[in-house]
Amino acid sequence: MRIIAGIARGHPLKAARTRDLRPTSDLVRGAIFDIVGPYFTAETRVLDLYAGTGALGIEALSRGAGWADFVEKNTRCCAALRENLEHTGFNGSARVHCKPVHQALHLLTRPYGLVFLDPPYAQALDATIFETLVQVELVQQESLVVVEHASRNPVLPAYGKLRLIKERQHGDTSISMFVVEGEHSG
Repeated sequence: MRIIAGIARGHPLKAARTRDLRPTSDLVRGAIFDIVGPYFTAETRVLDLYAGTGALGIEALSRGAGWADFVEKNTRCCAALRENLEHTGFNGSARVHCKPVHQALHLLTRPYGLVFLDPPYAQALDATIFETLVQVELVQQESLVVVEHASRNPVLPAYGKLRLIKERQHGDTSISMFVVEGEHSG
């Protein structure tokens, strides 16, 4: 597994050995960034939930995002993620929060332009995470929430104010993209 584009292109990423970790493949990561590329700039703040190796957030930093927060509860994954940030030179542009997602969401501040949500494949998507993102104002009108999930665990067309705008399938992996519904949206 490696960074596929940007200033850290080609850098390998370490992965902790845990049975729950299924890193995003280079192919799926490439597909995600083909779609989200226009949605972020150097000022974009990125939130990588269930970060694992940090591949999605580090890829965003490599491609020009300004800041990334990583949330991962497994301490071995957190250690590998910190090493990945150090190795790629992004440790000054990121912070690792080694705690459960629900706990971290209440501690984070300021909205994010791009949120990655990649829960363990064996786990069904927790709808309360969407509600919390909106409730604690971590997403706003311009935010994009990207969910990577098993195709056998489909998503709903909307979760509160977040509505599905695009969905792609790559093998047994689905990528679903959500935006915050505007006040005047249908």
